[in-house]
Amino acid sequence: MATSARLRRTTPALPSVPANTDEAVRRALLRFYDTEARDLPWRRTRDAYAIWVSEVMLQQTQVAVVLGYWARFLEAFPTLPQLAAAPLDAVLAAWRGLGYYARARNLHRAAQAVVDRHGGALPASVDALAALPGFGRYTVGAVASIAFGLRAPLLDGNVARVLSRLFAVHGAPGEPQRERTLWDLASRLVPEERPGDFNQALMELGATVCRVASPTCLLCPVRQHCQALARGEVESLPPPKPPPARRYLRLAVAVVRRRGRLLLARRPNAGLFGGLWELPAVQLAAEAQKKGAQAALRALLGPGTRVGASLGTVHRTLTHRDLALCLFQADAPARPRKGEYVELRWVRPAQAARLGVSAAMQAALAQAEAAVPAPRPRAAHRAGGPRRQRPRLTQARPGR
Repeated sequence: MATSARLRRTTPALPSVPANTDEAVRRALLRFYDTEARDLPWRRTRDAYAIWVSEVMLQQTQVAVVLGYWARFLEAFPTLPQLAAAPLDAVLAAWRGLGYYARARNLHRAAQAVVDRHGGALPASVDALAALPGFGRYTVGAVASIAFGLRAPLLDGNVARVLSRLFAVHGAPGEPQRERTLWDLASRLVPEERPGDFNQALMELGATVCRVASPTCLLCPVRQHCQALARGEVESLPPPKPPPARRYLRLAVAVVRRRGRLLLARRPNAGLFGGLWELPAVQLAAEAQKKGAQAALRALLGPGTRVGASLGTVHRTLTHRDLALCLFQADAPARPRKGEYVELRWVRPAQAARLGVSAAMQAALAQAEAAVPAPRPRAAHRAGGPRRQRPRLTQARPGR
Protein backbone atom coordinates (compact mmCIF):
# COMPACT_ATOMS: atom_id res chain seq x y z
CA MET A 1 0.00 0.00 0.00
CA ALA A 2 2.80 2.43 0.87
CA THR A 3 4.49 1.74 -2.47
CA SER A 4 1.27 2.35 -4.37
CA ALA A 5 0.73 5.63 -2.55
CA ARG A 6 4.24 6.77 -3.43
CA LEU A 7 3.67 5.95 -7.08
CA ARG A 8 0.45 7.92 -7.09
CA ARG A 9 2.25 10.94 -5.67
CA THR A 10 5.27 10.86 -7.96
CA THR A 11 3.65 9.74 -11.24
CA PRO A 12 0.78 12.10 -12.05
CA ALA A 13 -2.04 10.79 -14.22
CA LEU A 14 -2.15 12.31 -17.69
CA PRO A 15 -5.05 14.64 -18.44
CA SER A 16 -8.07 12.74 -19.72
CA VAL A 17 -9.22 13.66 -23.21
CA PRO A 18 -12.01 12.40 -25.47
CA ALA A 19 -11.26 9.39 -27.62
CA ASN A 20 -9.38 10.13 -30.86
CA THR A 21 -8.29 13.57 -29.63
CA ASP A 22 -4.59 12.69 -29.89
CA GLU A 23 -4.96 11.61 -33.52
CA ALA A 24 -7.00 14.70 -34.38
CA VAL A 25 -4.34 16.91 -32.81
CA ARG A 26 -1.59 15.15 -34.79
CA ARG A 27 -3.41 15.58 -38.10
CA ALA A 28 -4.25 19.23 -37.44
CA LEU A 29 -0.70 20.11 -36.44
CA LEU A 30 0.87 18.39 -39.44
CA ARG A 31 -1.54 20.21 -41.79
CA PHE A 32 -0.60 23.46 -40.06
CA TYR A 33 3.09 22.72 -40.47
CA ASP A 34 2.71 21.82 -44.16
CA THR A 35 0.96 25.10 -44.97
CA GLU A 36 2.13 27.67 -42.40
CA ALA A 37 5.66 26.74 -41.28
CA ARG A 38 8.32 29.39 -41.77
CA ASP A 39 10.87 28.70 -44.48
CA LEU A 40 14.04 28.29 -42.40
CA PRO A 41 17.32 27.08 -43.93
CA TRP A 42 17.87 24.22 -41.49
CA ARG A 43 14.46 22.85 -42.51
CA ARG A 44 15.71 22.51 -46.09
CA THR A 45 18.56 20.12 -45.27
CA ARG A 46 18.73 16.48 -44.26
CA ASP A 47 22.32 16.88 -42.99
CA ALA A 48 22.14 15.68 -39.38
CA TYR A 49 25.18 17.76 -38.44
CA ALA A 50 23.67 20.99 -39.77
CA ILE A 51 20.37 20.23 -38.03
CA TRP A 52 22.18 19.56 -34.76
CA VAL A 53 24.07 22.86 -34.96
CA SER A 54 20.80 24.74 -35.55
CA GLU A 55 19.11 23.10 -32.57
CA VAL A 56 21.98 23.95 -30.25
CA MET A 57 22.01 27.57 -31.43
CA LEU A 58 18.24 27.92 -31.13
CA GLN A 59 18.36 27.09 -27.44
CA GLN A 60 18.23 30.46 -25.62
CA THR A 61 18.54 32.42 -28.90
CA GLN A 62 15.89 33.83 -31.25
CA VAL A 63 15.52 32.56 -34.81
CA ALA A 64 16.31 35.96 -36.36
CA VAL A 65 19.71 36.00 -34.62
CA VAL A 66 20.54 32.37 -35.38
CA LEU A 67 19.99 32.72 -39.14
CA GLY A 68 23.26 34.54 -39.79
CA TYR A 69 25.30 32.70 -37.18
CA TRP A 70 24.23 29.26 -38.45
CA ALA A 71 25.32 30.01 -42.01
CA ARG A 72 28.67 31.50 -40.94
CA PHE A 73 29.36 28.64 -38.52
CA LEU A 74 28.78 26.02 -41.21
CA GLU A 75 30.96 28.00 -43.61
CA ALA A 76 33.76 27.91 -41.03
CA PHE A 77 33.18 24.25 -40.07
CA PRO A 78 31.35 22.57 -42.99
CA THR A 79 31.45 19.05 -41.56
CA LEU A 80 31.40 17.44 -38.16
CA PRO A 81 34.97 16.09 -38.45
CA GLN A 82 36.19 19.58 -39.34
CA LEU A 83 34.50 20.97 -36.24
CA ALA A 84 36.07 18.24 -34.12
CA ALA A 85 39.54 18.99 -35.51
CA ALA A 86 39.27 22.75 -35.06
CA PRO A 87 40.91 24.48 -32.08
CA LEU A 88 38.43 25.38 -29.36
CA ASP A 89 39.50 29.03 -29.69
CA ALA A 90 38.33 29.05 -33.31
CA VAL A 91 34.97 27.55 -32.33
CA LEU A 92 34.46 30.08 -29.55
CA ALA A 93 35.43 32.91 -31.89
CA ALA A 94 32.78 31.78 -34.38
CA TRP A 95 30.25 31.71 -31.53
CA ARG A 96 31.03 35.27 -30.40
CA GLY A 97 27.85 37.25 -29.78
CA LEU A 98 25.51 34.26 -29.36
CA GLY A 99 26.18 34.02 -25.63
CA TYR A 100 25.82 30.94 -23.43
CA TYR A 101 29.27 29.80 -24.55
CA ALA A 102 28.95 26.45 -22.80
CA ARG A 103 26.86 25.45 -25.83
CA ALA A 104 29.87 25.97 -28.11
CA ARG A 105 32.20 24.05 -25.79
CA ASN A 106 29.74 21.16 -25.59
CA LEU A 107 29.24 21.20 -29.36
CA HIS A 108 33.01 20.90 -29.82
CA ARG A 109 33.34 18.12 -27.21
CA ALA A 110 30.43 16.18 -28.69
CA ALA A 111 31.88 16.45 -32.21
CA GLN A 112 35.14 14.98 -30.95
CA ALA A 113 33.23 12.18 -29.21
CA VAL A 114 31.31 11.41 -32.42
CA VAL A 115 34.60 11.13 -34.32
CA ASP A 116 36.04 8.83 -31.65
CA ARG A 117 32.98 6.63 -31.14
CA HIS A 118 31.02 6.76 -34.41
CA GLY A 119 33.49 7.48 -37.19
CA GLY A 120 32.50 11.13 -37.59
CA ALA A 121 28.76 10.66 -38.24
CA LEU A 122 26.04 11.33 -35.68
CA PRO A 123 24.47 8.03 -34.63
CA ALA A 124 20.87 7.34 -35.60
CA SER A 125 20.04 6.05 -32.12
CA VAL A 126 18.33 7.73 -29.19
CA ASP A 127 20.53 5.94 -26.67
CA ALA A 128 23.76 6.69 -28.54
CA LEU A 129 22.84 10.36 -28.90
CA ALA A 130 21.98 10.60 -25.21
CA ALA A 131 25.47 9.34 -24.33
CA LEU A 132 27.18 12.25 -26.11
CA PRO A 133 28.48 15.27 -24.16
CA GLY A 134 26.00 18.13 -24.03
CA PHE A 135 23.10 16.09 -25.41
CA GLY A 136 20.26 16.77 -23.01
CA ARG A 137 16.79 15.37 -23.40
CA TYR A 138 15.63 18.17 -25.69
CA THR A 139 18.63 17.93 -28.03
CA VAL A 140 18.31 14.14 -28.24
CA GLY A 141 14.63 14.42 -29.15
CA ALA A 142 15.22 17.16 -31.72
CA VAL A 143 18.12 15.47 -33.54
CA ALA A 144 16.61 11.97 -33.33
CA SER A 145 13.22 13.01 -34.70
CA ILE A 146 14.16 15.76 -37.17
CA ALA A 147 17.42 14.36 -38.56
CA PHE A 148 16.69 10.63 -38.37
CA GLY A 149 12.89 10.31 -38.27
CA LEU A 150 12.92 8.47 -34.94
CA ARG A 151 9.88 8.60 -32.68
CA ALA A 152 11.35 10.75 -29.91
CA PRO A 153 9.65 13.57 -27.96
CA LEU A 154 11.02 16.99 -27.20
CA LEU A 155 10.05 19.76 -24.84
CA ASP A 156 11.16 23.37 -24.99
CA GLY A 157 9.48 26.56 -23.83
CA ASN A 158 7.21 26.79 -26.86
CA VAL A 159 6.11 23.16 -26.70
CA ALA A 160 5.56 23.36 -22.94
CA ARG A 161 3.29 26.37 -23.40
CA VAL A 162 1.26 24.68 -26.16
CA LEU A 163 0.77 21.48 -24.16
CA SER A 164 0.01 23.37 -20.95
CA ARG A 165 -2.85 25.17 -22.67
CA LEU A 166 -4.02 22.32 -24.86
CA PHE A 167 -4.40 19.94 -21.89
CA ALA A 168 -4.83 22.53 -19.09
CA VAL A 169 -1.71 21.43 -17.24
CA HIS A 170 -1.26 23.57 -14.14
CA GLY A 171 1.86 24.20 -12.12
CA ALA A 172 4.74 26.63 -12.27
CA PRO A 173 7.46 26.28 -14.93
CA GLY A 174 10.23 24.08 -13.58
CA GLU A 175 7.98 22.29 -11.08
CA PRO A 176 8.95 18.59 -11.26
CA GLN A 177 5.42 17.17 -11.43
CA ARG A 178 4.43 19.60 -14.19
CA GLU A 179 7.58 18.79 -16.18
CA ARG A 180 6.93 15.03 -15.92
CA THR A 181 3.37 15.49 -17.10
CA LEU A 182 4.44 17.58 -20.09
CA TRP A 183 7.16 15.12 -21.10
CA ASP A 184 4.64 12.27 -20.84
CA LEU A 185 2.21 14.18 -23.05
CA ALA A 186 4.91 14.93 -25.60
CA SER A 187 5.86 11.24 -25.64
CA ARG A 188 2.24 10.16 -26.06
CA LEU A 189 1.53 12.55 -28.92
CA VAL A 190 4.63 12.16 -31.11
CA PRO A 191 3.64 9.87 -34.03
CA GLU A 192 5.51 7.06 -35.73
CA GLU A 193 5.14 8.81 -39.08
CA ARG A 194 6.79 12.23 -39.50
CA PRO A 195 7.86 12.63 -35.86
CA GLY A 196 10.31 15.41 -36.76
CA ASP A 197 7.69 17.43 -38.62
CA PHE A 198 5.25 16.95 -35.74
CA ASN A 199 7.78 18.16 -33.16
CA GLN A 200 8.60 21.15 -35.33
CA ALA A 201 4.87 21.85 -35.73
CA LEU A 202 4.51 22.06 -31.94
CA MET A 203 7.45 24.47 -31.73
CA GLU A 204 6.16 26.50 -34.69
CA LEU A 205 2.71 26.81 -33.13
CA GLY A 206 4.20 28.06 -29.88
CA ALA A 207 6.46 30.54 -31.64
CA THR A 208 3.91 32.06 -34.02
CA VAL A 209 0.36 31.45 -32.69
CA CYS A 210 0.29 30.18 -29.11
CA ARG A 211 2.58 32.96 -27.92
CA VAL A 212 3.29 34.04 -24.35
CA ALA A 213 1.42 37.30 -24.83
CA SER A 214 -1.49 37.95 -27.19
CA PRO A 215 -1.96 34.41 -28.51
CA THR A 216 -4.02 34.33 -31.71
CA CYS A 217 -6.42 31.59 -30.72
CA LEU A 218 -8.70 32.19 -33.74
CA LEU A 219 -5.85 31.04 -35.99
CA CYS A 220 -4.94 28.00 -33.90
CA PRO A 221 -5.39 24.69 -35.76
CA VAL A 222 -6.16 22.81 -32.51
CA ARG A 223 -8.41 25.40 -30.82
CA GLN A 224 -11.39 23.04 -30.76
CA HIS A 225 -9.35 20.67 -28.59
CA CYS A 226 -7.82 23.33 -26.32
CA GLN A 227 -8.96 22.89 -22.72
CA ALA A 228 -7.48 26.22 -21.62
CA LEU A 229 -9.51 28.04 -24.28
CA ALA A 230 -12.68 26.22 -23.24
CA ARG A 231 -12.09 27.14 -19.59
CA GLY A 232 -10.97 30.72 -20.19
CA GLU A 233 -7.46 29.97 -18.88
CA VAL A 234 -5.33 30.80 -21.93
CA GLU A 235 -3.88 33.97 -20.39
CA SER A 236 -3.08 32.26 -17.08
CA LEU A 237 -1.47 29.08 -18.46
CA PRO A 238 1.33 28.59 -17.99
CA PRO A 239 1.78 30.95 -15.05
CA PRO A 240 4.59 33.47 -15.60
CA LYS A 241 7.97 32.54 -14.26
CA PRO A 242 9.29 35.22 -11.87
CA PRO A 243 12.17 36.98 -13.61
CA PRO A 244 15.52 36.54 -11.88
CA ALA A 245 16.87 39.60 -10.15
CA ARG A 246 19.28 41.49 -12.35
CA ARG A 247 22.83 41.67 -11.07
CA TYR A 248 25.20 44.58 -11.56
CA LEU A 249 28.67 43.27 -12.34
CA ARG A 250 31.58 45.72 -12.38
CA LEU A 251 35.07 44.64 -13.43
CA ALA A 252 38.40 46.45 -13.42
CA VAL A 253 40.23 45.54 -16.64
CA ALA A 254 43.98 45.84 -17.24
CA VAL A 255 45.22 46.90 -20.67
CA VAL A 256 48.84 45.73 -20.61
CA ARG A 257 51.05 46.24 -23.69
CA ARG A 258 54.50 44.90 -24.42
CA ARG A 259 56.28 45.39 -27.73
CA GLY A 260 53.08 45.81 -29.69
CA ARG A 261 51.29 42.94 -27.97
CA LEU A 262 48.43 42.81 -25.47
CA LEU A 263 48.25 40.56 -22.46
CA LEU A 264 45.23 38.23 -22.62
CA ALA A 265 44.10 35.63 -20.11
CA ARG A 266 41.86 32.58 -20.56
CA ARG A 267 39.16 31.93 -17.98
CA PRO A 268 38.39 28.50 -16.51
CA ASN A 269 35.65 26.63 -18.35
CA ALA A 270 33.08 27.03 -15.57
CA GLY A 271 31.20 30.22 -14.84
CA LEU A 272 30.45 33.41 -16.76
CA PHE A 273 32.44 33.63 -20.02
CA GLY A 274 33.94 30.23 -19.16
CA GLY A 275 36.83 29.20 -21.40
CA LEU A 276 37.03 32.58 -23.15
CA TRP A 277 39.96 34.93 -23.50
CA GLU A 278 39.89 38.42 -22.03
CA LEU A 279 41.98 41.31 -20.89
CA PRO A 280 42.95 40.48 -17.27
CA ALA A 281 40.06 41.55 -15.06
CA VAL A 282 38.93 41.43 -11.47
CA GLN A 283 35.49 41.93 -10.01
CA LEU A 284 34.95 45.09 -7.99
CA ALA A 285 32.68 45.88 -5.12
CA ALA A 286 29.88 48.26 -6.02
CA GLU A 287 31.38 51.03 -3.91
CA ALA A 288 34.97 50.66 -5.17
CA GLN A 289 36.55 53.90 -6.44
CA LYS A 290 39.40 54.42 -8.91
CA LYS A 291 42.16 53.78 -6.36
CA GLY A 292 40.44 50.60 -5.23
CA ALA A 293 40.20 49.37 -8.81
CA GLN A 294 43.87 50.10 -9.42
CA ALA A 295 44.86 48.27 -6.22
CA ALA A 296 42.75 45.25 -7.24
CA LEU A 297 44.54 45.06 -10.60
CA ARG A 298 47.97 45.29 -8.94
CA ALA A 299 47.00 42.39 -6.68
CA LEU A 300 45.70 40.43 -9.67
CA LEU A 301 48.88 40.72 -11.78
CA GLY A 302 51.42 40.58 -8.99
CA PRO A 303 54.41 42.58 -7.68
CA GLY A 304 55.87 45.15 -10.02
CA THR A 305 52.55 45.95 -11.66
CA ARG A 306 51.86 49.64 -12.26
CA VAL A 307 48.33 50.78 -13.01
CA GLY A 308 47.85 54.15 -14.65
CA ALA A 309 45.14 56.20 -16.27
CA SER A 310 41.56 55.17 -16.93
CA LEU A 311 40.81 54.31 -20.56
CA GLY A 312 37.06 54.55 -20.17
CA THR A 313 34.24 52.15 -19.36
CA VAL A 314 32.36 49.71 -21.60
CA HIS A 315 28.76 48.94 -20.65
CA ARG A 316 26.91 45.83 -21.83
CA THR A 317 23.54 44.28 -21.00
CA LEU A 318 23.59 40.49 -20.60
CA THR A 319 20.62 38.21 -20.03
CA HIS A 320 20.56 38.58 -16.25
CA ARG A 321 23.37 41.08 -15.68
CA ASP A 322 24.33 44.67 -16.31
CA LEU A 323 28.05 44.61 -17.03
CA ALA A 324 30.53 47.46 -16.66
CA LEU A 325 34.15 46.99 -17.80
CA CYS A 326 36.37 49.74 -16.33
CA LEU A 327 39.58 49.86 -18.39
CA PHE A 328 42.95 50.97 -17.00
CA GLN A 329 46.28 51.28 -18.72
CA ALA A 330 48.81 49.09 -16.92
CA ASP A 331 52.38 47.86 -16.98
CA ALA A 332 52.99 44.35 -15.68
CA PRO A 333 56.08 42.18 -15.28
CA ALA A 334 57.10 39.96 -18.18
CA ARG A 335 55.58 36.99 -16.34
CA PRO A 336 52.47 38.30 -14.60
CA ARG A 337 50.72 36.32 -11.91
CA LYS A 338 48.31 33.84 -13.50
CA GLY A 339 46.01 33.53 -10.49
CA GLU A 340 42.80 31.66 -11.32
CA TYR A 341 43.29 32.01 -15.06
CA VAL A 342 44.09 28.89 -17.07
CA GLU A 343 46.60 30.56 -19.38
CA LEU A 344 48.19 33.93 -20.14
CA ARG A 345 49.29 34.94 -23.62
CA TRP A 346 50.81 37.99 -25.33
CA VAL A 347 49.03 38.58 -28.64
CA ARG A 348 48.87 41.28 -31.28
CA PRO A 349 45.53 43.14 -31.35
CA ALA A 350 44.62 41.62 -34.73
CA GLN A 351 45.18 38.11 -33.32
CA ALA A 352 42.76 38.69 -30.45
CA ALA A 353 39.81 38.67 -32.87
CA ARG A 354 40.68 35.09 -33.84
CA LEU A 355 40.56 33.85 -30.26
CA GLY A 356 37.48 33.00 -28.27
CA VAL A 357 36.64 36.46 -26.94
CA SER A 358 33.17 37.51 -25.80
CA ALA A 359 31.37 40.33 -27.58
CA ALA A 360 31.66 42.46 -24.42
CA MET A 361 35.43 41.95 -24.25
CA GLN A 362 35.74 42.59 -27.98
CA ALA A 363 34.16 45.99 -27.33
CA ALA A 364 36.66 46.54 -24.51
CA LEU A 365 39.54 45.72 -26.86
CA ALA A 366 38.22 48.23 -29.38
CA GLN A 367 37.89 50.84 -26.62
CA ALA A 368 41.45 50.16 -25.48
CA GLU A 369 42.84 50.58 -28.99
CA ALA A 370 40.85 53.76 -29.59
CA ALA A 371 42.04 55.27 -26.29
CA VAL A 372 45.75 55.02 -27.14
CA PRO A 373 46.96 57.69 -29.60
CA ALA A 374 48.88 56.49 -32.61
CA PRO A 375 52.57 57.54 -32.68
CA ARG A 376 53.22 60.69 -34.67
CA PRO A 377 55.18 60.21 -37.88
CA ARG A 378 58.81 61.28 -37.66
CA ALA A 379 59.29 64.70 -39.30
CA ALA A 380 61.70 65.01 -42.21
CA HIS A 381 64.81 67.17 -41.62
CA ARG A 382 67.13 69.09 -43.92
CA ALA A 383 70.55 67.64 -44.60
CA GLY A 384 73.04 69.07 -42.15
CA GLY A 385 70.28 70.58 -40.00
CA PRO A 386 69.50 69.54 -36.46
CA ARG A 387 67.40 66.41 -36.01
CA ARG A 388 64.07 67.09 -34.36
CA GLN A 389 63.44 65.30 -31.08
CA ARG A 390 60.80 62.52 -31.10
CA PRO A 391 57.74 63.44 -29.04
CA ARG A 392 57.44 61.57 -25.78
CA LEU A 393 54.48 59.22 -25.56
CA THR A 394 52.14 59.66 -22.66
CA GLN A 395 51.15 56.03 -22.26
CA ALA A 396 52.86 53.75 -19.77
CA ARG A 397 56.09 52.23 -21.14
CA PRO A 398 56.01 48.42 -21.09
CA GLY A 399 58.56 46.68 -18.94
CA ARG A 400 61.51 45.00 -20.59
